[in-house]
Amino acid sequence: MGDYRGVSETQDKSTPTTPDAGHGTSPAAAAPPVKPVIPAAAAKRANASVIGMIIALVVSIAAFLPIVLMNPAPKSDGFRPNIDVSAVARNAAGVAGFTPVTPAAGDTFRPNYARWEAGTGTGVPTWEVGYLTPKEAFIGLVQTKKANPTWLLQQTKNAPVTGTRNAGGQEWELRDTGKGEKSMVLNRRGTTVVLSGNAPLDEFTVLAAAVVKSLDSNPAVTVSPSASPAP
Repeated sequence: MGDYRGVSETQDKSTPTTPDAGHGTSPAAAAPPVKPVIPAAAAKRANASVIGMIIALVVSIAAFLPIVLMNPAPKSDGFRPNIDVSAVARNAAGVAGFTPVTPAAGDTFRPNYARWEAGTGTGVPTWEVGYLTPKEAFIGLVQTKKANPTWLLQQTKNAPVTGTRNAGGQEWELRDTGKGEKSMVLNRRGTTVVLSGNAPLDEFTVLAAAVVKSLDSNPAVTVSPSASPAP
């Protein structure tokens, strides 16, 4: 009887084993990901470039730092125009017909404009100066020798008369809008002076006293009855 095991072993050796479809793993998929390797020389050059940039930045800062330290930022609260009120007043005196007031209320009252207005639209030429007060408020000064009731209402924003306030030994008429804006009005030595703004009354009083002092140091203005300031 023949040995059938020989045939079976031969068949087993000659028949390759094939993995089931859909369950096999390709060699490419099974291989681990390849990590790029930077040569040592290239890595050294890259590090040298970064270090060089850092050194250049430090050198630049060191070069400009002394310049910054020698030119510190200004300590002022902002731009302050250099207005010479007295000089502008001297130039205006020739056309004004009176000596414009130049109140000396101290350095804390800073003028931000001074000008002569011809009064083309209103018919009332005026001397005008604006002041920033110590409390960072504003008071505008207007002086004329041709005041009239309509002009005065415009200057005081139609504010009603609420009383008087003594400043510089003179009684100023006080007008208040009730919205923070107020005015003090004085008729003296042939001109009318109006102070208007949103500053507190104590700052109005300081500037008004300086106005009286300036008025009394100037020659009086002679005006005709028709041009007299309104009471």
